[in-house]
Amino acid sequence: MPRRERVMRMSVELPLWRALAGYRVLTMLYAVGLFATAYDHFVRPWTAVGYYAVLCVWTLATLPRVAAAVSCTRRFLAADLAVALTGILLTPLADSHERIAGGGPTLPSIWTAGSVLAFALKGGWRWAAAASTAVAAANLAERGSPARDTVHNVILVWVASIAIGYVVEVARASERTLARALEIEAATRERERLARDIHDGVLQVLAMVQRRGAVLGGEAADLGRLAGEQEVALRTLVSGGLLPVSRVSEDAAAGAVVRAVEEPDDDGPADLRSLLAPFAAARVSLAEPGAPVPLPRVAARELAAAVGAALDNVRAHAGPDARAWILVEDEPDGIVVTVRDDGPGIPEGRLAQAEGEGRLGVAQSIRGRLRDLGGSAELISVPGQGTEVELKVPKGAARARGKAEKR
Repeated sequence: MPRRERVMRMSVELPLWRALAGYRVLTMLYAVGLFATAYDHFVRPWTAVGYYAVLCVWTLATLPRVAAAVSCTRRFLAADLAVALTGILLTPLADSHERIAGGGPTLPSIWTAGSVLAFALKGGWRWAAAASTAVAAANLAERGSPARDTVHNVILVWVASIAIGYVVEVARASERTLARALEIEAATRERERLARDIHDGVLQVLAMVQRRGAVLGGEAADLGRLAGEQEVALRTLVSGGLLPVSRVSEDAAAGAVVRAVEEPDDDGPADLRSLLAPFAAARVSLAEPGAPVPLPRVAARELAAAVGAALDNVRAHAGPDARAWILVEDEPDGIVVTVRDDGPGIPEGRLAQAEGEGRLGVAQSIRGRLRDLGGSAELISVPGQGTEVELKVPKGAARARGKAEKR
C-alpha cells in the first residue's frame, strides 16, 4: 500500500489577510453611511458620490487581491494607497470648510487604515511606516494646519501599522524556525527507522560474511575482510547520520512549508568529523570529540586529504594486516589529528631517500598541505614499533586560509 504524504501548512498571516478583507468591506460601508447621514452638509455632494462609487467598486473588485501576500502585489498596494490619498485630498472640494475645521471625517474615513495595514502585512514595519507617512502628509494637506485631532489620528495609524508590521515579521521568522524544527524531527525519525532496518538486515549479513570468511580462509577471507570494512563504515554512517541540509521557506506567505536545499560548497565551516568518518574501517579506528570540530571548508578538506595520504602510506608500507588509529583533538589553539599504526616503522633516512628519488608522498601530500594551512606535520617512527604522524592546524591560520580561498 503506497504511503501518503501529509503536508502541514501553518501560517498566522492567512487569518490576518482574511481579517483585512473584512475590515475593508466594513469600513467602506461605514464611510458611505457617514456620508449618507451628513449629505445635506456637503457643498458638492456629487463629488463625494462619484468618489464613493469608485471606492465601492474598487473595494469589492479587489477582495481577491487582499486574500494573501502573493496576490497583493506592489502595484496593487500603490494603486490602493492612491485611492485613499485621492479621497483625502478631495474632501475639501466636497465638504464644507466648517465641518473640516471642526474635525469632520475625510471621504474615505477609516478605510484608509486598511490600505496602510495591507502595506504592513505585505512588507513589514518599514513598508507600513512609508505608507503611514504618505497618509499623514495627505491629512495635513487636507486640514491646512496640524490640528490636535488630526495629529492624534495620524500618530494612531502610524503606531498601529508599524506595530502590526513588526509582529508579522516576527511571526514569519518564527514560522521558518518551526518549519526547520519539524523537518529535522521528521528526518531524525526517518533516520532512526532506516537504522533499525539496516541493523536488522544489512549489518548482520555483513558481520556473518566476515565471520564465515575468516573461518573458510583463502579468497573467502579476503571477501570477509572487505565485508568487515563495509560493516564498520556503514555503522559509522548510520550512527552519525547524514549531513544536515539547510531549509528555507518556500513561500513566506504560505507559512511553515519548506523544501530542502543544498548547502553552498564553500559557505560556512565544516565539521572535520564528517570528513574523517569515511576513513573508519575494520582495521582503522577513529576517536573523535563528541562535539563538532568546525574548520573552514577548504582547511577541513586539506586536513582530511593529509589524513588520507597518511593512511595510504600505512596500507602501502605497513602491510595489509597493520592496524591504524586516528585521534582527533580540538584544542584551544588548534586542531590536532594523530594517525598511528602498528607496522614495522620507517628505517632511519628512508624519507630523505624517497624525497631524493622523487617520491613526495610525505613531503607534499602531508607536510606540504599542512604548511599551506599554516600548520605543521611531525612524523615519529621507531623501527619495529610503528609510525605516528601528528597533524596540527592553528585555528587562526585555518580561518585566514579559508577566507583567502573564498576571495
